Amino acid sequence: MKVRTRCAWVPEGKPDYIRYHDTEWGKPVHDDRKLFELLILEGAQAGLNWYTVLTRRDGYRRAFKSFDPTQVSKMTDAELEEVLASGDIIRNRLKVFSTRNNARVFCAIQTEFGSFDAYAWRFVGGKPRVNLPKSAKQVPARTSESDAFSKDLKKRGMSFVGSTIMYAFMQAVGMVNDHAVGCYLAMK
Repeated sequence: MKVRTRCAWVPEGKPDYIRYHDTEWGKPVHDDRKLFELLILEGAQAGLNWYTVLTRRDGYRRAFKSFDPTQVSKMTDAELEEVLASGDIIRNRLKVFSTRNNARVFCAIQTEFGSFDAYAWRFVGGKPRVNLPKSAKQVPARTSESDAFSKDLKKRGMSFVGSTIMYAFMQAVGMVNDHAVGCYLAMK
């Protein structure tokens, strides 16, 4: 059996992490619900590692209405308190309550631009940026595009959307392809 070479950040022995890398990370996403899911999950990651969030992904899906932004935007304080009390998520009050607010802003962006997809992909000119880093040191934590994306979302009222978070989001949804040289998924 041929062994696949992956990006250095993917740990061996964690099948869910490997599956995420192989089937999702860096692949262009144009579905608004999936974009909303990854936006919320990347924000939940703030101050933590991705694996902590990834292992709770199903809990987030249950807690936040399968990431339907319209339904999440209508969640009551009582529902959010229940998520904090019993949800299989990261129980950070600010992050949980920001999810509802971010859903409201997300829905407003959908109305303004026709879709969040149309809005988001403008920050990279509508097509993925392919970087082909040779090492993790060549992968930036933020870029001018993630700075602009973050600034605009904050201006619209979103939180947990700093430039570093937005760069991670851009990587996750394929707006930026940072699969390393040598990774079997790197675009040559």
